[in-house]
Formats: sequence, structure tokens, C-alpha cells
Amino acid sequence: MRVLVVDDEPLARARLELMLKDMRDIDVVGSVGDGESALSACAALHPDVLLLDVEMPALTGEAVAQRLASVAGAPQVIFCTAYERHAISAFELGAVDYLLKPVRSERLAEALARARARIAQPLPQQGNTLVVRRGSESRRLDLADVRYFVADEKYVEVHLERDTWLMDESLRQIEQAFGERVIRLHRNCLVPAHALLGLKTLADGRVLARLAGTDAMPEVSRRNLVAVRQRLREA
Repeated sequence: MRVLVVDDEPLARARLELMLKDMRDIDVVGSVGDGESALSACAALHPDVLLLDVEMPALTGEAVAQRLASVAGAPQVIFCTAYERHAISAFELGAVDYLLKPVRSERLAEALARARARIAQPLPQQGNTLVVRRGSESRRLDLADVRYFVADEKYVEVHLERDTWLMDESLRQIEQAFGERVIRLHRNCLVPAHALLGLKTLADGRVLARLAGTDAMPEVSRRNLVAVRQRLREA
């Protein structure tokens, strides 16, 4: 598995490289110190996994992950951070895992194993079904039964009309698998295109999505509002 290390602290990069050196089937293809270099290295080296620092000058790790989210074949992202508060946003951005600094080798190995599993078992690129779970129970759902998807910590919640299940895959993987059949409302929320009925603008300027089969009204981010309105006009 090809790994690119990104951190603005040379000692932190060196420490990660040293731990990676002792792991089987890991090839460190590069080590860079800023976000722009990370994007260039991803385009040139095609890593499978990005070990990505969050707080870097200029382009942050979160900004890098957002840019990569729209790139086909982008690497799986593992965030490395000294602050636990970044955990929620990390998984909203589709990260495989986040590691608290100083990174322990056991946690690094666990995160890489999760990345390897995600790479080996991507969501199907055709069809309308997805596999969900709840506790020890798992089942296959039709996309037509889904009202919306929400990223929550390490999982994605799959909301049905009267039920909620979990998926281990990220929102980005769901987008890649179902393409135009899903619509991004917010960095932590997707809806199937068939479920989106319209929009509601609140007095404070926030815009909510009206969905079929549920009273839930997820918020639409400003970044995605233009695209959501366009999809509604096309429908």
C-alpha cells in the first residue's frame, strides 16, 4: 500500500516514516510539508493513503481533504492531529480514521488496516443497493428506501422513513458509488435524488431541505446551495 506523509513538522514526518518502515506491505512514496505540495504529490505519485496533518499554514489538512473529495481515485485520508476536536470534521470529510499526536504505532497500524479494507472492498459501482448494519445484524437496502445519509463520528447513519442503520463507508464513497443518484447537501449530509422535494429558507438565512417520507430537514450549506437548486430545477 502506497503512503504519502504530510506534516509541516519535519520531526513528525520523520517519526511517521520510521514507524511505517517497520510495517509490512507499506511503501512510503513521499513526504511533504504543506498542503499544496500534498496535492501536487497526490497527482504525481498516486498514493493509496494520505497521512495528513490537520493544522498546517496556508492550506490546512481539512482544505486538502475537501479538494481531494472531488478527485476520482483520490487516496484514503488518515488525519493526524494534536487536537481531538477535529474528529467530527475528519469523518464528515470521509477520512478513514484520525490519529492523535504523538501517534502510537498500534493506532497507526489499526488505521492503515481500516484503509486497506476500504480500498479492498469499495462500494459497488452499479446497482441500487447498499449493505448496512446495526449491532450484529446486517442487511441489504435499496437506495429507494433511504431518506438521507449523515456522517457521524466513525460511521455514516443511513436514515430510512422509520429506522436508522449504519455504514462503515464514507459519504465520499457513497457519492462515488451512486453518482448522480445522490446529492450533497452539506459536508456531513447526502440525500438520494428521489427524496429531495424542495427547499425552505428560514428568517436567519439558513436553507433547509424538504425530504420525502420524513419530517427531518437537513441544512444545505452555502457551498452546495447553487448545485442543489440546479438539481431541483432539472428535476
